[in-house]
Amino acid sequence: MTSQQPFRPRAVFLDIDGTYADHGLVPDAHVEAVQLARSVGHKVFLCTGRPLAMIADRILDPGFDGVVSGAGARVDVGGETLRDTRFEQGLADRVIEALDAHHAAYILEAPHALHGRHGVDQRLREVLAPIFAGRETSPGRHSATVDPAADILGPMQYADDLRGTSFAKVSCFASDTPLTEVIAELGPEVGLVPSSLSALGDTAGEIFVAGTHKAVGIQVVQDHLGLAREDIIAIGDSANDLEMLEYAGIGIAVEGAAPDLVAVSDRMTAGPAEHGVARALAELGLLG
Repeated sequence: MTSQQPFRPRAVFLDIDGTYADHGLVPDAHVEAVQLARSVGHKVFLCTGRPLAMIADRILDPGFDGVVSGAGARVDVGGETLRDTRFEQGLADRVIEALDAHHAAYILEAPHALHGRHGVDQRLREVLAPIFAGRETSPGRHSATVDPAADILGPMQYADDLRGTSFAKVSCFASDTPLTEVIAELGPEVGLVPSSLSALGDTAGEIFVAGTHKAVGIQVVQDHLGLAREDIIAIGDSANDLEMLEYAGIGIAVEGAAPDLVAVSDRMTAGPAEHGVARALAELGLLG
């Protein structure tokens, strides 16, 4: 007679863009997998580079146990904010001045608001239009017709002078100069990862407070809930997912991810179009 193994709850951390969703469009299979995993007792969190202001209701609607946003800068679990890291104001103003000097198109990301200069919306649409071409609608019932730029521009607040703004991260979409050169001017207090929209090239990327990344946010959740590291599962596809895939007990890279992500991962799964999150959770036995 064999004894039944006790239930082992896991904590799953999902990147959004390119993993849980395809440019904001969530497959029904992913919605259903998240709901099923939670219904049997596992915990599921979004772990994204987006600030809360850029996470649309259609993405949150299935229900999650918490959100790590801003690539680890902000952590919310059960209605409680556990971490809210922002640029120190003097450094923040230096970042803005450097980006302006290189004629960058950028957005300052705070948890509940996005800040940009007047005219950045038009420039952003021009840059993103060819990338989002043909992706304005979704066949799934959980993802209605979507304006691809709406998640970004909807919560935007515009000003002529952004100095003095409080923010946690910067998303840059275009610049006259490669961002590595811009960041070199600012020193070691600032970090940079390439944009998840790889087609934008080296003049785009995410600028953050040095030492902030998704694994830091996961550790905050882990400590708060008393999770074991070996019971943490993370799935992602982009440069800002590297630390979380390396930290997780099981790190899962999406097919097509950069070689450095694949190198630190334990498994691979398909992209959103082929329901990779649902397939990975099923293969790990998390769907009951």
